[in-house]
Formats: sequence, structure tokens, C-alpha cells
Amino acid sequence: MLKKLMTITIFSALFSMAVFADQERIDHYKGEPSPTLAVAMKNFVEYNQRLQAVLAKNELTVEDMVLIHELTYTLENALERIREDLEELAETLEDVHVASETMDYDTAQKAGALYLETAKIVTSGQ
Repeated sequence: MLKKLMTITIFSALFSMAVFADQERIDHYKGEPSPTLAVAMKNFVEYNQRLQAVLAKNELTVEDMVLIHELTYTLENALERIREDLEELAETLEDVHVASETMDYDTAQKAGALYLETAKIVTSGQ
């Protein structure tokens, strides 16, 4: 009972602070970092599975809402890393494309290998 009361109190305090904050979000929970694309994909898959399990319940509790709140921080970190790396991937693919137009064999091979290496991480999900 004490754990539930503490959770409710903490959750209420967090939302109260958000109401009084300027339009900035309060970063009270950092989530798991995603320092590489591979880690980001691992976190994305794993934390989506966790989120799906919580959301599959017929009724959500306060504890569930706190867990959802925490899970989303890790998912946001993963998505930010994925977004950054996908932008770079698109640029690398453009290098391959231009190399193919200009018959630049060396760039096509090097940039193509880099593109495929990164694409493999994305398509494997980890």
C-alpha cells in the first residue's frame, strides 16, 4: 500500500510540475541512451514490446502510466538516434546514386558498402 501511495504521490507531483512549467518539458527521467544505431534499434524493438504489453491491459493503473512515461523516454532517445542515422543513410545513398551517374567506381563501392552496412542494422531491427 505504501508503494502504491508513493507512486501516486510521485506521479501527481510530476504532472503538477508539468502544469507550471513553461512550454518546455521537464526531463526528470532520462531513459536508456542510444549511443549507436544498433543500440537504438535494440532499444526501439525491446521498449516497443514493453509498451505494447502495458497497453494491452484492459485497464491501466497509475503504475502503468508511470511505466509508460518512463518507457517513452527510452523510445524517444532511440528514435532521435534512428532519425539522425537515417538522414546520414539518405546522404550516403545519394553519394552512391551520384557515383553511379558519374561512373565514379571507387565512391560507388565505398559509399555503397557503408550504405549497406547501415541499412542492414535498420532492416534487422538490431
